[in-house]
Amino acid sequence: MITIRPATTRDHATLLAVWLASVRATHGFLTEADIQSLLPVVRDVALPGLEVWLAELPEGIAGFVGLTDAHVEALFIDPRFFRRGCGQALLAHARYRKSPLTVDVNEQNPSALAFYRANGFEVGGRSPVDASGNPFPLLHLHERRPAHHL
Repeated sequence: MITIRPATTRDHATLLAVWLASVRATHGFLTEADIQSLLPVVRDVALPGLEVWLAELPEGIAGFVGLTDAHVEALFIDPRFFRRGCGQALLAHARYRKSPLTVDVNEQNPSALAFYRANGFEVGGRSPVDASGNPFPLLHLHERRPAHHL
């Protein structure tokens, strides 16, 4: 059973560990130096500044989603809990609260792109660099509009 609840400051250390494990497992294009340079931003800016919801299983915190309005800024799952529905549950919760959603995905992270496409998103644009100007192209996704029937 997956429980979704708002994150508190007491959860931040665990969420940072989830982020670190998830990025190391899924972002093969980042060096360890890249990851270490992002860590303080996640710890000091993202976690305290975003609307953060976490997914909890009986075994513990499995992942989290961070939102700014209807934009998914972050969705990370602990690799120990991959493919157990936590990402979909977090996305469904975000969609329930803020739909239609948008998200930026690293072009070099094909598994994330596949996840979002399977969950109703399509690519609407591309940037050659990330938000910090680093050479990590971003794909800008938005939820597909439902087809209108006459």
